[in-house]
Amino acid sequence: MELASKVRKRVLIITYYWPPSAGSGVQRWLKFAKYLPGFGWEPVIFTPENPDFDLQDQSLEQEVGPEIEVLKFPIWEPYGVFRSLKGDKKSQPSKILEKENPTLTDKLGLWARANLLVPDPRVFWVKPAVNFLKDLIDKNQFHCIITTGPPHSMHLIGLKLKKLTGIPWFADFRDPWSKWEFLDTLPMTDFVRKKHEQLELNVLKEADEILTISPTFQNEFIQIHNRKIQLLTNGFDSSDFPVDFFKNQDLKSDALEILYTGVIDSIRNPSPFLQALKQCFETSTDEVKLRFVGKVSNEVVKYVESDSWLSKHVIFEGYVNHKEVFDFYKRSHLLLLILTDSKNAKGNIPGKLFEYMATGRPIIGLGDPTGDSAEILQKAGSGRVFKHHDSKGIREFLEEFRSKSSFERSDKINSYSRKNLTAVLAKLLDNYEHPIS
Repeated sequence: MELASKVRKRVLIITYYWPPSAGSGVQRWLKFAKYLPGFGWEPVIFTPENPDFDLQDQSLEQEVGPEIEVLKFPIWEPYGVFRSLKGDKKSQPSKILEKENPTLTDKLGLWARANLLVPDPRVFWVKPAVNFLKDLIDKNQFHCIITTGPPHSMHLIGLKLKKLTGIPWFADFRDPWSKWEFLDTLPMTDFVRKKHEQLELNVLKEADEILTISPTFQNEFIQIHNRKIQLLTNGFDSSDFPVDFFKNQDLKSDALEILYTGVIDSIRNPSPFLQALKQCFETSTDEVKLRFVGKVSNEVVKYVESDSWLSKHVIFEGYVNHKEVFDFYKRSHLLLLILTDSKNAKGNIPGKLFEYMATGRPIIGLGDPTGDSAEILQKAGSGRVFKHHDSKGIREFLEEFRSKSSFERSDKINSYSRKNLTAVLAKLLDNYEHPIS
């Protein structure tokens, strides 16, 4: 472990998502901020004072230590206008994509989101944020800046600050930009699509370092602009695990417990696994329970409820905070990973993959067997990924797994610990330390 430097080096991290917002995007920079002081860097977070997001996890706020300075600045987002038109206090344009029969107002709202708010609805924060931060930078407050997206408008803040101040700037991409599958779902004109591409290229050209989370995304950015792209995956934090988590790992249970955590939506389809599970256990005397912890689409809930066998063996636990997830991990025998079945599937490495691996529980995944997640699992000996419609392979895996009830945690995953990943980030920052007079 490196010792913290006596020199006070400060890095400004610009992120839309911050506790109490939930999700892997929040945890990525929450964990980097947590461990950066141990490597001589003092993180300062710049985030909206009044962000508009659905999922919240109040427990994550407890991880924002006193050594982390958080600057909150007001943001205006157009969702209020859209809700007024709709007469719906909770509606957002993104929800329209899940509707079977959108109204004319829905369609107009989606068109406006696609063509008038470039690159995203948070773009109105760019100018006031730049004006506020430039003053702090001019007063020699920071040695380096990091922006993380999506929303990719955060990178526009970094781009403008770089041009105005010359301070070193890292742009972190948790998802692609112009090649992001989400853009393909929007009624976007060719002109606007090209505008996205130009903005993305400007960021790729001007940032001192580009970071991304998967080898596939890394290669895609290189194809857009031939430059070095740093791979910095997500990871797991050992300190998140309860102190007694790894004791008594030989689970005794009347039923095989399978667990899925996270979101189930239009691009994460569990139906093939549900069908294979039913085929494998419907006529068996072995008992099985599949628990979904997190937000599940109404379509999947209805599908399960319409099937007499599935409705008795599939349990929807709903959303729980991150700390409570470990209670479900501890009593589970097998973890289910459902990767996206979409254009960006090959580079899809959900943040929970590394936490799954750290539990020591075997993992069965649905996705691209040649994708980045499958490769990570294979190298660590932590599980297998099957094509979404490989019912035979999924059933054979479940049949083979029935008799197993003990777990062995691989030491091959240590490189994915949040602390070790932060050490990599800190070395990159050291190369661009901006002198403060």
